[in-house]
Amino acid sequence: MTEIVEEKLKLLPDSPGVYIMKNEAGKVIYVGKAVVLKNRVRQYFQSNKGHSPKVRVMVSKIADFETILTGSEMEALILECNLIKKYRPRYNISLKDDKTYPYVKVTLAEKYPRVMITRRIMKDGARYFGPYTQVGAVHESLKLLRRLFPMRTCKHMDVDRPCLEYHIKRCVAPCTGKVNPEEYKKMVDAVCLFLEGRTEIVEKRLEEQMMDAAENLRFEEAARLRDQLHAVQKVAEKQRIVTGSGDQDAIGMSRSEIGVCVQIFFIRSGKMIGREHFLLSGSEEESNSDVLSAFLKQYYHRAAFIPHEILLPMEVSEQQVIGEWLTEKKGSKVYVEVPQRGTKHDIVMMAENNAAKYLSDEAARIKTSNEQTEGAVRELGEYLGMKQLPWRMECFDISHIQGSETVASMVVFEGGIPNKSAYRRFKIKSAEGKPDDFLSMREVTTRRYGKKDVEDMPDLIIIDGGKGQLSSALEIIRGAGHTAVPVIGLAKQFEWIFVEGKSEPVILPRNSQALFLMQRIRDEAHRFAITYHRSLRGKRNLISVLDHITGIGEKRRQALRKKFGTIQNMRDASVEELAAVPGMTRPAARAVYNFFQAHEEFVKKDIETSGEET
Repeated sequence: MTEIVEEKLKLLPDSPGVYIMKNEAGKVIYVGKAVVLKNRVRQYFQSNKGHSPKVRVMVSKIADFETILTGSEMEALILECNLIKKYRPRYNISLKDDKTYPYVKVTLAEKYPRVMITRRIMKDGARYFGPYTQVGAVHESLKLLRRLFPMRTCKHMDVDRPCLEYHIKRCVAPCTGKVNPEEYKKMVDAVCLFLEGRTEIVEKRLEEQMMDAAENLRFEEAARLRDQLHAVQKVAEKQRIVTGSGDQDAIGMSRSEIGVCVQIFFIRSGKMIGREHFLLSGSEEESNSDVLSAFLKQYYHRAAFIPHEILLPMEVSEQQVIGEWLTEKKGSKVYVEVPQRGTKHDIVMMAENNAAKYLSDEAARIKTSNEQTEGAVRELGEYLGMKQLPWRMECFDISHIQGSETVASMVVFEGGIPNKSAYRRFKIKSAEGKPDDFLSMREVTTRRYGKKDVEDMPDLIIIDGGKGQLSSALEIIRGAGHTAVPVIGLAKQFEWIFVEGKSEPVILPRNSQALFLMQRIRDEAHRFAITYHRSLRGKRNLISVLDHITGIGEKRRQALRKKFGTIQNMRDASVEELAAVPGMTRPAARAVYNFFQAHEEFVKKDIETSGEET
């Protein structure tokens, strides 16, 4: 305990508040709240026999602490939530990556609101729904909403005519006055109700609007509303009625060796409209009650909607003050309770079972992933008879077309996983203009290993090719003094592995993870080489065409290539667009434009002439 801590412990007050623990670097490592600060904070620095290992480690790192007094326990809870979100302390239980969860945003502050995905909640007059953990599911929901309700998606409305969205009936074109604000507002209200899960209100309103339109002979509008009504009814049919009425969040929690999962079932107006799961970190040594309490504070601190009831699987610490806090936050009574029997209890149990299933599925996924990565690496080392695990593997491949634009790729796998930051690509000079894979392999291995220290070498070098390319690589690698690292050749057919000093190949079992790993490495090396080769070929084609234009030198060629990218884009550009490129003048732009026009006329005449000859 530092002197600063000892002095501050003597001055702790008897009031509620928040305490902030810091390490020697001044970084916040823990934030907590207390009804009586003096009693709670002093507990950390008394006998540590009752502390968990996590708390003992945390206390050993505390070099200083601060306290903030509050008027009540509820104020302390709110401040604690804000500070945890701000500092993300290491020793607090926290939602994993909680800053990245997506929300659905309805921009109500705009005259004609939009629906979009966002990851930030701001006080901008908009309505937010979420958070959600599956961004793919959010995109699917938005696609459904845009089919049901043709709201605008564009950021700006200063246009002269409707865009394609209007013509395919995905927007009512408020930008050109095709719909009045009152009608558009009805659609926005329906979207918000739909996102809340209140589909029965949406159905009733759509039916009323449809009947009104039909009675007033607005048959096209009535038909559109009818289609919307049918679509909403189909969605509502998939929502299962689980309780009589009301808005509820049913929460289940499960923990295993891989972590803690909390599952929430969202029930709106008695219907289950969806579910989300959340993973918590830093909860290994905490009780279930404390973990669930921490989750409730962090989740509902930023939740866009708070239901009338929150159903829990167990009593939690601070349950009463959490209920009072949520009541104040919602503006109406919120019940935080643990149902003991009946339908509500069954829903909580179902949420717990789903949380347990998620952890079970995640454990199976991790096991499969390990078998395909680290397990495959171990298996490969055994088949090759290696004494050391081939943790880092470097694989080389050559790519060219009849010797043109010859390139080589080097991909790196570490622990069976691609390390793309370590990838390298080489433009081969020695074999340019002639197809010679052996010479190309000598060059790339010379450039990679010719001046390398032994400690920088990989555990295994893979040459994508047969015996000939393997011999070329070995000549360079062994000649540079690297005699310990194994070098193998991977034949393009059957994935046979050729090993130095052996005439017969190593044939991996057809369904082995080692074989699948070798295939992934080879395919990745091939992909990386082909991508580079195509890039060079495209640049060469563009430069070769521009070489024929008077007044276009190297700098202008590069500027044109950077601006337009392809020959076709340059051919389609106007003189003004060409002249706007940095370094270009209007005469040079006119020369480029005339060149492409003349070339196009030449092609047309050539086609006509060849047709006449035929």
